Amino acid sequence: MARLAGQIDVSKNEAILDAALDVMAERGVGASMEEIARRAGVSKQTIYNHYGSKAELAQAMSERRALEVVEVLESPGAVEHPQQTLAAYARLLLTVAINARSMAIYRMAMTAATTMPDVARAIYEAGPKASRARLADYLRLENAAGRLSCPDPLQAAQFFGGLVLGPYQTASLLGVEFNLTEAEIDRVAEEAAQRFMRAYAV
Repeated sequence: MARLAGQIDVSKNEAILDAALDVMAERGVGASMEEIARRAGVSKQTIYNHYGSKAELAQAMSERRALEVVEVLESPGAVEHPQQTLAAYARLLLTVAINARSMAIYRMAMTAATTMPDVARAIYEAGPKASRARLADYLRLENAAGRLSCPDPLQAAQFFGGLVLGPYQTASLLGVEFNLTEAEIDRVAEEAAQRFMRAYAV
């Protein structure tokens, strides 16, 4: 079956997003589409045909990373076991948000806020904002099931994100080097979930 105009196959799309992450992490928001295309092994026109602009490409990058985190909210049994699900969400959030490449992208977005605000906005809205909104949707389900009482699910989701990332993301953004082991990530995730449940569990 022929693809519609602007469509590309999955492997080519993944190659473009991987290349965009690498190039923008290295060179910032001013990274050229030519370099992204070269590393992805596609033409620059292929990228523009599919994404249209650098902002749309940045949005797709952020959406893919956010999906890595929120998939756990839709796993079997997630709704029935909120504390375990929140701990799993927290583990993924820490793992995805504070690695070196993510930090480089966040720093790039901060710089872009004044020079290319559409790119910075796309990264925020498709990444952190969308991730917290999806967590808020999950908390609404828990409210309806009578397991949680979150008067403002979106605010509660923001609180949880801050509880998990806290000083780790700030230190990373400022270039302070530290490495959380898997055991330390587990400890932070479990404690954040426990504290959240103590605050909101019925």
